Amino acid sequence: MAVGSFSAGLSGLNANSIYLNVIGNNLANINTVGYKASAVSFQDLVSQTVGGTSINPLQVGLGVTTNSISPVFSQGTIENSREATNVAIQGSGFFVVRGPEGGQAYTRAGTFSFDAEGKLVTPDGYFVQGYTQTDPVTGDIVNTGSLSDILVPPGVLRAPVATGEIRMTSNLSADAAATDTFTSAVQFYDALGATHVATISYTKGASAQSWTYEVTVPGDDVVGGTIGTPFSVKTGTLTFDSTGVLLTADGAAPADITLTTPAFLNGAAASTINWDIIDETSGNAFLSGFAAASATSSINQNGQAPGSLDNISITADGTIVATLGAGQSVAMGQLALANFNNPKGLVKLGNSRFAEGQSAGAPNIGVARTGGRGALVGSALEQSNVDIAQEFTQMILAQRGYQANAKTITVSDELLVDTLNLKR
Repeated sequence: MAVGSFSAGLSGLNANSIYLNVIGNNLANINTVGYKASAVSFQDLVSQTVGGTSINPLQVGLGVTTNSISPVFSQGTIENSREATNVAIQGSGFFVVRGPEGGQAYTRAGTFSFDAEGKLVTPDGYFVQGYTQTDPVTGDIVNTGSLSDILVPPGVLRAPVATGEIRMTSNLSADAAATDTFTSAVQFYDALGATHVATISYTKGASAQSWTYEVTVPGDDVVGGTIGTPFSVKTGTLTFDSTGVLLTADGAAPADITLTTPAFLNGAAASTINWDIIDETSGNAFLSGFAAASATSSINQNGQAPGSLDNISITADGTIVATLGAGQSVAMGQLALANFNNPKGLVKLGNSRFAEGQSAGAPNIGVARTGGRGALVGSALEQSNVDIAQEFTQMILAQRGYQANAKTITVSDELLVDTLNLKR
């Protein structure tokens, strides 16, 4: 029995020694950004049956072993860092990063910055992954498909985006008299990024709820125009029903209207612009004919002037928004996040990174605030989730456990000495 107690005590020493090592590592990383504390659990070893007359089994345990050492993925404190490229995850998920020689890893530490090429990288040079393709019409980031390095070259002149769509929410008064007019104007950009103004003039017709419209641009701006005289781009008709809802446009069922300008005197090519008068989602028209004053309540267009990138910010869904010197902003990319069915199954690589583990499951990669992934907080960092009070408490328990098992070995040694002395 004394020999068995030696083994049991030794296993206790080893187990509590590992426990102390884990606690020490947790405390060492108390200020490590994105660090997740590890928790230790023990299990008893197989027991030895010693026989006897009892109807219940007589078993003596053979010691203890470490069952698991698992990271605890509780939320760490989020603190403002005042760095635009820093970002923290509020909730579940991991940033996806790519090594210089390939291969993906995952991290909660959002201490990112730009390298010499304008790529978003971790402090040790891993490339942050995300989505960079944009929709040519809306300018929104296309967050499907394969991942790529996030590239935001600072100070680089961004090319202009010619206006491809305009939208105006307007009401044409049902109380207007025949020949009454209402004018609305919208600024748009040509292919070179120069601004022009399209003016839409509405004229009330003789019959109730009928209007004509004419779209013009300044003759000073276009090839073939006359200085001081508006150049007509498009004319047509609009009718509304008895409830003020758009009934026809150019004699047919309401549909978006195509506007084509001539070439511009500054050398820009002719522009083809879609005048959006129908909401594709709801099917409702942006033009109405109610008994209220004629007015335009909102104007939208999707063109952009050229400009240099001078500032960035990261939104809650991970979109990297760059501010242009021209006073506009543009989405440059969107950070990707990965979720795992069992994040405790990830393998620690050091440098606050994890690798896929067999028991973690396949990564579910997408963007923040979708698919169970958390939100992002720009200009902030998630601190370590180590609880110093809890770690010190666990340290006392591990120390006492180590002392108790050491005492077991000491007592077993004394028993063996007494047994040997029986021969004398």
